[in-house]
Amino acid sequence: MVSGGRTIHVSGQLAWDADAKLVAPGDLAAQTDKVFANLGTALAAAGAGFGDVVKLTTYVVDLQPDDRKVIAAIRNRHLQGHLPASTLVGVAALVEAGARIEVEAVAVVP
Repeated sequence: MVSGGRTIHVSGQLAWDADAKLVAPGDLAAQTDKVFANLGTALAAAGAGFGDVVKLTTYVVDLQPDDRKVIAAIRNRHLQGHLPASTLVGVAALVEAGARIEVEAVAVVP
């Protein structure tokens, strides 16, 4: 349960670099790391950080059982032990060919 504070919704982040070019097409690990870096940047711009995240939704193209371990290891490195509610969804495609992962977040800042 969350009460009070300011709620921040961060739309789906892809593994895009500063020039909006996809990083490491098809490489789930490299893209996951970039996605969480982008998510951190978006949160910081709104005055929040990973510790303020209360919900993550992750979309993965061609989700396989071992993908969860890859994503979890990278996610946990960025979240540093903070474990928000989370949903992992397998999808057929994302907005850009070669994109394997997209993550959206909800954060609450007191």
